Amino acid sequence: MDNSPTPWLDHSTFTAAVAAAVRAPSMHNSQPWRFRLRPDAVEVLADPARALPAADAAGWATRIACGAALFNLRLALAVRDITTDVTLLPDPRRPDLQATLAPAPPMRPTQEQVRLERAIPHRQTNRYPFAEQTVSPSDRAALSTAATAEDARLDFATDPATIDAIADLVREADARLSSDEDYRSEILAWTRPGSDPSDGVPSAAGGLAAGGFELLSRRPYRADGHLTVREYEREPLVAVLSLAGTWAADDLRAGQALQHVLLAATDVGLAASMVSQPIEIPEIRDRLRGILQTLPSPHMVLRFGYATAAPASGRRPVCEVIEDAA
Repeated sequence: MDNSPTPWLDHSTFTAAVAAAVRAPSMHNSQPWRFRLRPDAVEVLADPARALPAADAAGWATRIACGAALFNLRLALAVRDITTDVTLLPDPRRPDLQATLAPAPPMRPTQEQVRLERAIPHRQTNRYPFAEQTVSPSDRAALSTAATAEDARLDFATDPATIDAIADLVREADARLSSDEDYRSEILAWTRPGSDPSDGVPSAAGGLAAGGFELLSRRPYRADGHLTVREYEREPLVAVLSLAGTWAADDLRAGQALQHVLLAATDVGLAASMVSQPIEIPEIRDRLRGILQTLPSPHMVLRFGYATAAPASGRRPVCEVIEDAA
């Protein structure tokens, strides 16, 4: 007789939730996560085999990505009437263990949770030009509300001087990072020239080739010589996601806030892209905080606007990110 405890989730529910979790964004679409179902919890783990030693030596981007995946996991379970209690970094003896989700008293999902969960498969990073169209006040409010719900804040750069100052920091950070040969090689290694790759950034999803006006510098994923056919928008909606603290758990919280904002953007029909270069250099991150004159620490620069869908980046099969319980 098998006397092992019965898992609190059946395998099909767990698999469906992980399928939603892996739709989260990650630097270079490296997908640095794993998931394990235990009798009393679900574990979200970092995958050291998919680390980015040049761009993410401190593990900041991995934690942001795992936090974003955690938010999707929470949503996917919530819409199935499964409420969870989340514990971040629960075991210091296991540095790869980012979070656990344990069963909590059941609650019906909110209408917002249902809408956001439906947005998960449609969210994508759009590195192409956006329309020269001002984002409506109601859509901005939806983004701010999403950040606030995760104890974060979203500051919009509304005056030209602030926008130019942020753009200058992005360009400076991008130039400093790109001067490192290992950094450039790592981007190239994660750029996928073929069609429908399961990880990395397809060249087609990298945006237009460098050239013409572009306010916020992008990483050079475009490696196929594609010519610029139009310029980027001159007045994108630029925002900075901030959250108190820069400890490892704060990165996980910021990842959840980031994903909440990105799904809210998708829900209202906004395109979005992320600009992390000024966050990756501590000294420039501090200067960005000074520009914003805010106490919380910046965790991501974002660009929002209206646009047609861009080519999407693939995801590995769910079976590759699920680990059996030891």
